[in-house]
Amino acid sequence: MIREHMRPAIVSFLLLTIITGILYPLSVTGIAQVLFRERANGSLIYRDENPIGSLLIGQHFDDPKYFWGRISSTSSVRFNAASSSGSNLGPTNSVLTDAVKVRIEALRAADPDNTSTIPVDLVTSSASGLDPHISLAAAYYQIPRVARLRGLSQETVKSMVRKHSYNRFLGLIGEPVVNVLKVNLDLDSYKTEYNMDI
Repeated sequence: MIREHMRPAIVSFLLLTIITGILYPLSVTGIAQVLFRERANGSLIYRDENPIGSLLIGQHFDDPKYFWGRISSTSSVRFNAASSSGSNLGPTNSVLTDAVKVRIEALRAADPDNTSTIPVDLVTSSASGLDPHISLAAAYYQIPRVARLRGLSQETVKSMVRKHSYNRFLGLIGEPVVNVLKVNLDLDSYKTEYNMDI
């Protein structure tokens, strides 16, 4: 009697294990590798055949000659993909207001002549803590500083920002954004290409 009930249970278990644990993951992985290879492999960016970052995960930049991205609140290091999270601090929390003040001071110190209003995404973290993008306003705010420190015209830097900007999804969802890592890599390539000493 027990054997009669055990056999179909074991067969079902093995069959479902093969289908859902082996065949389905292999087929999805295979389709992704054929149709979306770059995305399936993490949208990695390479330099000299070495991975240096991902289009999907931000990196920390604090050198004034680079565009700065959003603040990362992940623990134990910034932009830790294994610990994606926001700060969860409310607008009246003193820890948040102190962090915003520190970032404002850093931005002002890096570009004291810039009296424009600082865009909010330059002084706050995203919900994921991994955001690789900034708004167009945040990028345009930083153009004068980056152009001056690199000895480039603002129009040249603005063209690089436009090159690495993305419009709203389907023209409706979200806001236009700029990929910080890509525009910074483009700036470094421009420097190397024209042998500019900065």
